Amino acid sequence: MTVSVPTAAEQKPVVRRARRRTSINLVVGGVLFGVIVTVAVLSLFALPYEPSDTTGGRLQPPSGEHWAGTDRLGRDLFTQLMIGARLAMLTGLGSVAIAAVVGVVVGLVAATAGRWIDDALSSLLDIAIAFPTLLLAMLVVAWRGASLDSAILAIGLAGSAVIARLTRVTASRVLAQEFVKASRTSGTGTLRLIRLHVLPNVWPTLIVPLALQFGGAVVAEASLSYVGLGSPPPNASWGRMLQEAQSTVLVAPSAAILPGLLLVATIIGVNLLADGLRDVADPAGRSIR
Repeated sequence: MTVSVPTAAEQKPVVRRARRRTSINLVVGGVLFGVIVTVAVLSLFALPYEPSDTTGGRLQPPSGEHWAGTDRLGRDLFTQLMIGARLAMLTGLGSVAIAAVVGVVVGLVAATAGRWIDDALSSLLDIAIAFPTLLLAMLVVAWRGASLDSAILAIGLAGSAVIARLTRVTASRVLAQEFVKASRTSGTGTLRLIRLHVLPNVWPTLIVPLALQFGGAVVAEASLSYVGLGSPPPNASWGRMLQEAQSTVLVAPSAAILPGLLLVATIIGVNLLADGLRDVADPAGRSIR
C-alpha cells in the first residue's frame, strides 16, 4: 500500500487557512473579551448611578436617561451590568490564580515525590475530577457562607484538580528526559531542577486549560448567584440579575436578555482566545485541523 505524502505546494493552502482561522479566533475573541474587560475597569472609576439608587422607576424601558432600562426595584440596569462585569472578571482571575497555584504545587509534589505519595495524590485527583465542579463549589460556599470570596475560593479549588493532573503528567515527562537526569546526577537539587527545567516546560501546557477555566469560573459564579450562593446585594451578578428578571421577563425583557448576552459574549470570547492560543502553541495540531 502506497501512502501519498502532501508536497510543500499542497500544504501551503492548508497552512494559510489554519493561520487565517487562528487570526480570526484571536481577533474576535480579543474584541469580545476586551469589551467586557473595558466595562469592568470603567466600573471601578465611574458608574452612571449608585448601585442602590432606586429612583429610576420600576421596569422602565431603555431610554436616554437609563440606557438599558431599570429593574423591578427601579435600579439602573446599565449600572448593574457594569458591576456584574467587574465581578465576573474578579471571579475569573481569582479562581484561575487559585487553581494555578494549588494545582501546580500539588502536581509538582506528585511528580517529584515517592511512588506511594504519587499514587495517593493521583487517586485523590481522580476523585476530585470526577466530582461535579458546581456541586463542590456549592458545598464550599454553603460551608463558608455566601460571598464573592467564598465563590472564588470554591471555584478555584474545584478547578485545581485538572491543573494538578496536567502538571503531574507534564512534569513527569520532563523529569524523565536525559538532560534532566544528567543535571540531577551532577548534583542539582530538586527545587533547582523544578525552577530551571520543569516550570518553563509546564506553564505553556497550562495556558489554554487556565484560559478555559476562566470561562468556566464565570459560568460557575453566575450559577451560584442564580441560586443565592454568590455575591450578596448590593453587588450585582449577572446570574442574580437573571434570577430576579425571570418573573418580569415579559414586561421588561431587557433585564433578562442583556445579562445573558454579556455572559454568552464573555464565554465565547474566552473560548476563542483559548482556541487561538492553542493553535499558536501547537502549530502541528493547527495544520492538521
